[in-house]
Amino acid sequence: MQAWQEMGWIHPIQRRFDLLIVPIMALDDILLDTEEKMIKTEEVVQHEFSGVRTGKASPSLVENIVVEVYGSQMRIRELAGITTPEPRMLLIQPWDAATLHPIEKAIQKSNLGLNPAVDKKFIRIVLPELSQERRMEFIKVVKKMAEDGRVAIRHVRRDAMENIKKDAKAGGVTEDQEEMAEKEVQKLTDQYIAKIDKHLEGKEKEILTV
Repeated sequence: MQAWQEMGWIHPIQRRFDLLIVPIMALDDILLDTEEKMIKTEEVVQHEFSGVRTGKASPSLVENIVVEVYGSQMRIRELAGITTPEPRMLLIQPWDAATLHPIEKAIQKSNLGLNPAVDKKFIRIVLPELSQERRMEFIKVVKKMAEDGRVAIRHVRRDAMENIKKDAKAGGVTEDQEEMAEKEVQKLTDQYIAKIDKHLEGKEKEILTV
């Protein structure tokens, strides 16, 4: 076979092997791309959950609020340190005093129902006790976020299945390979929907904890 390669030719046996291996690699690429997209979807859901209030103070509640400052838009986490000195208190310390009031304004404009108070070089936020009615409203919000995540996962599944079928129609992919790839896509789908359900369960518990 080496002599064939030295002459720039492909040995017939090697050619048949390449024809077998290329489709498998293509299917692997589809599966890798599918899982990457599902991972990103899970991360988006977690990120959205972090912005929903619970009874306990957490930097994640405000760190991604966008602030108009320096002629551009920046997140609070890029402008200040955020701590929780008490279970229901957030303390924001801007690194530049000039951003103090823009941060305060951004928090006031957010839909989180927070009431920031400027205290010299700090912004103090005391979280009010959530009523049961308010808690149930937040439960509805996170359930909607979770369902949007599940829908996105299913869309990724649909695209993957379509790509697998395209590879199969192009030739070189056996029925067994196609079936195996489809089973792997469904396995990933079930896995990441289960992860979203688990995150939702944890978030609901946080919201309902008094």
